[in-house]
Amino acid sequence: MKPELIDALGTDLRAAGYTTDGVAELLGPDADAALGRGVWWPALHATGDDPLSTLIRMFLLGNDEPADQVQAALPSVPLADLAAAGVLEVTDTVRAALDIRPHSDGLRDFLVVSDQDAALRGAPVRHDHVLGIGGASMSLARAIIREQVARALDLGTGCGIQALHLDAHCGQIVATDTNQRALDLAEATARLNGMSWDLRGGSLFEPVAGERFDLIVSNPPFVVGSGSLDYIYRDSGVSGDGLCRSIIEQVGDHLNPGGTAQIMANWIVRGDDWRERVSQWLEGTGLHAWVVQRELADPVSYISLWLADAGETSERVSRRGADWLDWFAREGITGIGMGLICLQVPLDGETPEQILEEITDEPVTGMEVAAFFARRAYLRRTGDEQLLAARLSTAPVLLERHALPGPDGWQEIGAAVRRPGGPGAVLGVDDVLAALLAGCRGEVPLGMLIDLLAAHHGVDADALAHAALPEVREAIGRGILYQAT
Repeated sequence: MKPELIDALGTDLRAAGYTTDGVAELLGPDADAALGRGVWWPALHATGDDPLSTLIRMFLLGNDEPADQVQAALPSVPLADLAAAGVLEVTDTVRAALDIRPHSDGLRDFLVVSDQDAALRGAPVRHDHVLGIGGASMSLARAIIREQVARALDLGTGCGIQALHLDAHCGQIVATDTNQRALDLAEATARLNGMSWDLRGGSLFEPVAGERFDLIVSNPPFVVGSGSLDYIYRDSGVSGDGLCRSIIEQVGDHLNPGGTAQIMANWIVRGDDWRERVSQWLEGTGLHAWVVQRELADPVSYISLWLADAGETSERVSRRGADWLDWFAREGITGIGMGLICLQVPLDGETPEQILEEITDEPVTGMEVAAFFARRAYLRRTGDEQLLAARLSTAPVLLERHALPGPDGWQEIGAAVRRPGGPGAVLGVDDVLAALLAGCRGEVPLGMLIDLLAAHHGVDADALAHAALPEVREAIGRGILYQAT
């Protein structure tokens, strides 16, 4: 797509009010929310005869529109030029050939260029389909640590959605992909938003051999399968979860000291604890790790999800699904784990600390990832004596008591403290620990609080400290306790 055409197209789209706020205002809150859930008819009902309505129907709803109305909405660019560039399909009417949609990071408005999904096309996607803004890409974008860095790598950029978000806090962005069509559309996305990325073709780390970065992000083609390459956006051509393993094993070679990598991944589960498999990937990397399994899918649900995503015909779905399911059975695969892997280069002399846990209650945000690594660093450098001398404060938390009805009324069976909004931020407590947390107000050292509790309960203070310190460390690790300043 010629740069001058992209510039003119962007000018016309923005002049028509084709932004996240503009679309939301025209549609109204109910229709806009419904469209976000994939329900299109309220949005169609809300549109009118103005240029913005024409653009919404054409790009967001997949409608055919009269040529004169489309030309009026895009006055700077002849429709024939947009058709020649593959943006529109022009016959007696005009329809979009690409998905161009507004997107916002909460501070800035963007335009993102990708291929239309199967639902909008009404047909299977092409082999070199370029995925748009999806659930996995947005989960990753929310989880990225948004701290200023000099150099970042977006491995498997697709339409460029991660690079788009990186632009605000990264001095230089290198974005790679094996799919040339993806690089072309990412280039269009970058130019529409006044950005410039170093786009390179190639597999895995080949395009950046010998180079290092402060931040590496990746939403790769992680779908677990036999190694076929039906659709580039989801299939890696590597059997099983081998691609994700390769990324994890190699990423440390491309991180600067103190650098971070955040990767969306899928992994095979064979009836055993999923942690064992991912732990094998981490062996020998020398990196700190926080691995969060967000979901565990059974084979039928997993296969159905990805077959529907490609929009294939029912006959082909049946055949391909059966073959895929048979391959899972031969491999002994009982489930597929899906989640986020966050990695960080240790400081000199540090032993890599790798924590793997299942968290489904709250989304993982970049602020939480940064806080997690900061808390782990605090715990590594703070010995027990230092911890006992520290003044700790309890974060805003809720004490939840659990009870069952019995012959004598409610009988408490347990209690927990939960930090609202924190992923995995829950800690089981007994009465003594609950009292200790309540006493942590940043006013007196932890050791003094333990002495007071020991005297109150008539127990040995050293024994109580020995029992409490692991729980205190766990509470710090989950952001329930922190050192007061």
